Amino acid sequence: MKITNRKAFYDYEILDRFEAGINLYGQEVKAVRLGQADITGSFVRIIGSEAYLVNAKIFPYQNARTEDYDERRTRKLLLHKSELIALKSKTDGSNLSLVPVSLYFKHGFIKLEVALGKGKKKYEKREAIKKRDIKRHIEQELSS
Repeated sequence: MKITNRKAFYDYEILDRFEAGINLYGQEVKAVRLGQADITGSFVRIIGSEAYLVNAKIFPYQNARTEDYDERRTRKLLLHKSELIALKSKTDGSNLSLVPVSLYFKHGFIKLEVALGKGKKKYEKREAIKKRDIKRHIEQELSS
């Protein structure tokens, strides 16, 4: 099961991608396996020497206790120290953001694909929509 953040490609120009592990509870792992997660609107923040996933929503697993469960809690990301230093230096010096792109399984582990992105202006978003519509129209003309 792969959970993607399609809004990230609309709002940001993706420059570079990184793969990170994510620290989850057992019931959260089961919920992600069922596809019950949403990373739209979430972001990655580097605090000190650790990276955190903020505002990601992992819905409660139906067969687990949910009394004290916070579905939007901040989750720690597992990255190498050299990757953290590189990401921190890239984001501090410029207008770049760390955006989660997808949440997926790899060899039994849950991984989060984090992208280094530059925010698009409103006119850039409109141009991207216009190009996509023109491309779709051309493909329809060629197929018929």
